[in-house]
Amino acid sequence: MKPDLRTAWETGVIIGDGAMGTYLYKFGFPVGISFEELNLLQPEIIGSVHREYVAAGAGLIETNSFSANYYKLSKLGLESQVEEINRAAVRIAREAAGEQVYVAGAVGSILGGKRMNVTDAELARYYEQQMSALLAEGTDALLLETFYELEEMRLALRLARKLTERPVICQFGVDQLGRTLDGYTIEEAFHILNQEGADVLGFNCHSGPNGIMSVMSRLDGPLTIPLSVFPNAGLADYVDGEYIYGASPDYFGDCAVSFADLGARLIGGCCGTTPEHIAATARALRGYKATLLTEGKPIPAVKERLEIRERAVSRRGEPTNAAPACSCGEEHTERSITELVRERHTLIVELDPPRDLDISKFMEGAAALKEAGVDALTLADNSLAVTRMSNMALGHLVKTQFGLRPLIHIACRDRNLIGTQSHMMGFDALGIDHVLAVTGDPARFGDLPGASSVYDITSFEIIRMIKQLNEGIAFSGKPLKQKARFVVGAAFNPNVKHLHKAVERLEKKIASGADYIMTQPVYDRELIVRIKEATAHLDIPIFIGIMPLASGKNAEYLHNEVPGIQLSEEVLDRMRGLQGEEGRAMGVEIAKELLDTAMDHFNGIYLMTPFMFYQMNVALTKYVRERTKETPSPLSRL
Repeated sequence: MKPDLRTAWETGVIIGDGAMGTYLYKFGFPVGISFEELNLLQPEIIGSVHREYVAAGAGLIETNSFSANYYKLSKLGLESQVEEINRAAVRIAREAAGEQVYVAGAVGSILGGKRMNVTDAELARYYEQQMSALLAEGTDALLLETFYELEEMRLALRLARKLTERPVICQFGVDQLGRTLDGYTIEEAFHILNQEGADVLGFNCHSGPNGIMSVMSRLDGPLTIPLSVFPNAGLADYVDGEYIYGASPDYFGDCAVSFADLGARLIGGCCGTTPEHIAATARALRGYKATLLTEGKPIPAVKERLEIRERAVSRRGEPTNAAPACSCGEEHTERSITELVRERHTLIVELDPPRDLDISKFMEGAAALKEAGVDALTLADNSLAVTRMSNMALGHLVKTQFGLRPLIHIACRDRNLIGTQSHMMGFDALGIDHVLAVTGDPARFGDLPGASSVYDITSFEIIRMIKQLNEGIAFSGKPLKQKARFVVGAAFNPNVKHLHKAVERLEKKIASGADYIMTQPVYDRELIVRIKEATAHLDIPIFIGIMPLASGKNAEYLHNEVPGIQLSEEVLDRMRGLQGEEGRAMGVEIAKELLDTAMDHFNGIYLMTPFMFYQMNVALTKYVRERTKETPSPLSRL
């Protein structure tokens, strides 16, 4: 009989197995299929791979169940077979392992470092279903592997601890910088997971031996808790239509000894490794005398951090780091929109970037609005999926030429995570620190319907991740050399049947870190009052959206065709049949009536400009200033 698994790694090093998926790929099984379904379709193939690793010297093998959860199997129409596939995975591994080799139930990260619209409750349900099946069939341990975020790992570990007292191994995928994607250092993550009941902590995938070695070396020597290491066989290269991994078995074996010296008690391989790599590891560690874990160092006691979205926003919704100097190198003296609106009526006016290369009318409008006394000029990010000039470029121009604060929209539609962070870093370099995070209309509805809609992240996630930059942490979790100072807005559509549900969604954006809210256009005075009542409990500023109507046709179009805009019957009747100057005059008159109500209940006013008729919003800006007798202070010293 083999000893208890916890005893085994207390006193020695256990050799793990190597890759399953990339090994099957070498034998002609294509990328894109479910390797886990092979537990049912071709169990003899999976069993033969397990037996090769056992013959190579593995003392612990993983079940072929990495992606055998409801979420991932549902992508291939296999969601009804979760239990059957996982149970088969254990039976096949058990038969290959015999009496002397341990079997760990492999549970892979569902999110995999990606931003997906999956709730914690759904994650918990998927993990519990998979773990229960693995445990019911009799695994010796659970192995949670290739996790990139601490919070997801923590959720999975808590479920595992609820289901079993068997050992649980927790492995992160990290690079040389040693941070999780949600911003925790490995020391912090290990401390938290140790407190939650993890038996083994470690690393797999993502990096080759060198990357993991650099992270382990910063843990300051062997620890009192066993570590596990399952590196890739170096970085993958794509040669002649095939993925090739460069780390040789001998190199892998040499690295295994170094891993053991640093406290690793479970050493195997991940992507690109083969039975030859495991055999080399077993040879290199034959006769290795492991230091007793009791002679190691405890994981440093670190203060458990709040989630980044909680740390990034103070109780009043203001950025926690509002004081630092502007990143452009000049002293930052202007007050944020959120500070101004708490003291007086504050106006944001939207002016769309042009759809061509002529910016003369746009710049003319920006100058006129500045003169009228607006507090910020906001620029949409290809609104309605229609291609327009870069709002970053125009924002920089109005800032430098007119001293007018730009408030820039950033949509989830057009940029992946790499492009989004790059874009935000560019804003920071230009001293543009006010943004509005929006989902963005799907590309298929715009002027280039064949374009892709990226949507790597949701509006909730982009808010949280921008606020993460204010902590000096990149989207990847890597530390940055300085902190950004973004003031982040969120969009709110009150033109819905059930206003309370829209407010509940708004509360989630505030929880993600939103500093202020900008609404869709409202054309009903009674609705403005209801918005005030429904949001009275919220402690961040709300800017009520008002867009003057340009004509009767414009009113009909907005009411019937533009998502998120709804006009009252009274407004439609007053605008019906009007066009030209007559239509715009009535549009301004209606907007003034809406402003009267809005200003009684909100300090924040958000005016949108139709068809570049900026003169309409110049008149409305002057109306607001005259009504309140307020003189806006200089906005900035640029």
